[in-house]
Amino acid sequence: MSEPTPTPPHMTPEQFRQHGHEVVDWIADYWTRIATHPVRSPVAPGDVRASLPASPPEQGEPFAAVLGDLERVVLPGVTHWQHPGFFGYFPANTSGPSVLGDLVSSGLGVQGMSWVTSPAATELEQHVMDWFAELLGLPVSFRSTGTGGGVVQDSSSGANLVALLAALHRASGGATVRDGVRPEEYTVYVSSETHSSMEKAVRVAGLGTDAVRLVEVDGDLAMRPAALAARLERDTARGFRPVLVCATVGTTSTTAVDPLAELGPICQRYGVWLHVDAAYAGVSAVVPELRELQAGVEWADSYTTDAHKWLLTGFDATLFWVADRAALTGALAILPEYLRNAATDAGAVVDYRDWQIELGRRFRALKLWFVLRWYGAEGLRAHIRSGVALAQELAAWAEADDRFDVVTKHPLSLVCLRPHWSTEVDADVATMTLLERLNDGGEVFLTHTTVRGQIVLRVAVGAPTTTRAHVERAWALLCENHDWLAADFAESAAERARAEAERRAAAVAPGAPADAAPETPAAQDETAAQAEAQQSLPAPVEAGPDAATGAEEAVGSEETAGAEETAGAEEAAGARGTGS
Repeated sequence: MSEPTPTPPHMTPEQFRQHGHEVVDWIADYWTRIATHPVRSPVAPGDVRASLPASPPEQGEPFAAVLGDLERVVLPGVTHWQHPGFFGYFPANTSGPSVLGDLVSSGLGVQGMSWVTSPAATELEQHVMDWFAELLGLPVSFRSTGTGGGVVQDSSSGANLVALLAALHRASGGATVRDGVRPEEYTVYVSSETHSSMEKAVRVAGLGTDAVRLVEVDGDLAMRPAALAARLERDTARGFRPVLVCATVGTTSTTAVDPLAELGPICQRYGVWLHVDAAYAGVSAVVPELRELQAGVEWADSYTTDAHKWLLTGFDATLFWVADRAALTGALAILPEYLRNAATDAGAVVDYRDWQIELGRRFRALKLWFVLRWYGAEGLRAHIRSGVALAQELAAWAEADDRFDVVTKHPLSLVCLRPHWSTEVDADVATMTLLERLNDGGEVFLTHTTVRGQIVLRVAVGAPTTTRAHVERAWALLCENHDWLAADFAESAAERARAEAERRAAAVAPGAPADAAPETPAAQDETAAQAEAQQSLPAPVEAGPDAATGAEEAVGSEETAGAEETAGAEEAAGARGTGS
């Protein structure tokens, strides 16, 4: 008789209840003490893996051991996105209601690929997306009751890709589904400020980077409508077929806003799909006074914004709408026999698997529903208004201070600052040094970008725990570290100038030995006769009072040359598209 198969050590409901309470307590404690951690993880590459066993555990372990290693191994390697001093990238907010909604979603374990697999997963998502369309003031064509509808995607990068696929489907009359794309025919239009995920979408779709047309921006870094019209006219005259224009509301680098009201009619005239990437800034439209930033959104064929950036909902929760869902499902729908069911065959339901790249999908709408039910529209508005108000205060402090410039418009909660440095200093290197000092200090975390070829600091306000006191502290750290570095740079420059002046003075002093100046290879090769002839030359003229000044000028010219070389390297490193 064979041995019985061992029973897997499943966690019982009572064990889950006990350990679930422990996990919730751990998260609550973490939120309570989060400000005691350095914002950016201080670990070196490989440190986390070095703390882990080389082989997986053969036997199960007590849950207490897992929680212990959570503290010992994981937490030191975490950059704390919910920290009140987190001002880097854009915020990745979560909240108690969002975490609990995710917990319920995980507990239910729904795979909501089709309506029939869990009707509530589909219909709650449709309804929540209609709620958000109303809250953001989006056109009625984006509602599920009209020709379009909304869906929760995994990211705006994914939303940009499916928008492009829908645009290709419409432009080709469905031919791309049968024959694939024609890279030499289709063109896509972005600006230099468009997120890099749009170019990645072009590559994934099979068009290749050569299909991307770069449209010029104006002084505010917004796409120029006249430049777009000129490029569309030129491409159509040459036989290309323009497919999609990606306009941005709130660019990643600076939160620049493309003029939708002017771009929309141009896109319509040329039959081009207008996709609006409002990944960060779109949710700000819950506040009526900020809705003007996306005036003209009614021209959009598709629109994306991230609730997981600034709207208190944990990653991933991208809100994506189309005005014509037939183009989207036409590009993505495929129905093998094992997915057929009566509701789908009757055309009476929405199957969200046809609205995304992947087949499977989590019950993401639950956490959005929990957040909306807990905060209400007014609570969400209060959170957005708070972040904007704090950023405006920071901008006002910087504008009144001669150590910093505010380099771009700042209608939302991101402020871009350029520190002032003396002319003897490489400004880009100095700014990056300042950034590293701030981030190494552990109290705050900032990022950088380039604006008009110069490195600037990005200060993005938005964590739920961030208060005015935290913004004041960030400003104080900016000023203190700037002053320390400026003084250190000045002292180093003065020391170099003194040393150079002393060296030159020693080289030309009366009665100085012939070998006072460093020998060159040519001098070392002199014959004895040449050396004797050199010694018989008249003594050099004594240096005048301008010698030190000349030394300083020489040092300044050397530093300027180095600065130009370093700035070129920094600019090359500052590629567009800092994350979404």
